[in-house]
Amino acid sequence: MAEPLDRVRALADEVLFPAALEVDHTGVIPDTHWQRIAEEGLYGLAAPPSYGGPGLGFPEIVEALETMAGGCLATTFTWIQHHGLVMALGGSPNEALRDELLADLAAGRTRAGVAFAGVIPDPPRVQAIRDDDGWRFSGHAPFVSGWGIIDVLQVSAGDVASGDVVAGVIAAHEQPGVTSVTRHSLVAADATNTVSITFDDLIVPDDRVVSRVPRAEFLANQLFGARVNGTLPLGLVGRCSRLLKDAGLVAQAEALEAERAAVRDCLDAGLSDIDDMGAARADAAQLALRSAAALVTAGGGLSLLAESHAQRLAREAVFTLVAASRAELKRELLARFTSGRG
Repeated sequence: MAEPLDRVRALADEVLFPAALEVDHTGVIPDTHWQRIAEEGLYGLAAPPSYGGPGLGFPEIVEALETMAGGCLATTFTWIQHHGLVMALGGSPNEALRDELLADLAAGRTRAGVAFAGVIPDPPRVQAIRDDDGWRFSGHAPFVSGWGIIDVLQVSAGDVASGDVVAGVIAAHEQPGVTSVTRHSLVAADATNTVSITFDDLIVPDDRVVSRVPRAEFLANQLFGARVNGTLPLGLVGRCSRLLKDAGLVAQAEALEAERAAVRDCLDAGLSDIDDMGAARADAAQLALRSAAALVTAGGGLSLLAESHAQRLAREAVFTLVAASRAELKRELLARFTSGRG
């Protein structure tokens, strides 16, 4: 059997990329994508080997994410959310919940999403109040991807009493406590089925709680998330450079690849410094924009046609400016774009 990264490359090039324009046009990710991802064992990419994970190191995992993003951003962005719960359960003190869910998550028999953007602001948009045998979550999660695709959702909320961040698992459908689900219409990666959700006294029993950590620890873990999210623009850069090379623009493609390698190194270095990570994430987003602009320019007027990958990649590069971003990245990019450094 082929090695995991070889299977990822084959999946991205033979399945995801050829269908990416159709996914973009229809706003629907075919079920066969999810079936193939499960067959290749990629739902368990970040799972512990004891629960079906392949035992990859972090550099191999981010390479896999980049490769997938260069195949189809909508599929990859939805699939990445799944690993948020996989990794959370891998380190959860709730052993019973881990044993109940993790093997099925790693095999792709259960698909997951996450809703933690509502707990990033201070005060959090989603708050938790302690109840007799669990928690009551109330508030608004503005962007939740995969609705209608996923089976379970990890929801994070801020404990109003302590400020801790509490994360629990719920079924991913409307139910008591899930009072409103509104689908967004996105200009790129619309097939992610991204929605906003309003919670009103959503009951999360103790046996469905994945973790409870101090807010400072939760925010510190976002550094790791920023590194993972940096794979999305770099994946687009990789696809743009390959298409430029296919068009005979080898020197231009190689220049972009050299920049991509340098930005990747900066992202890795940023894992130890939040300021460095913000700058590296901005570098990645800018490089995706420039790479897509180069591809559009190289294609001329044909790049404006709906059947052109260039226009799709350009819109997706814009998507990576803001999707899964944080306030520090927004400030950095705004400063660059308004000071002539963009």
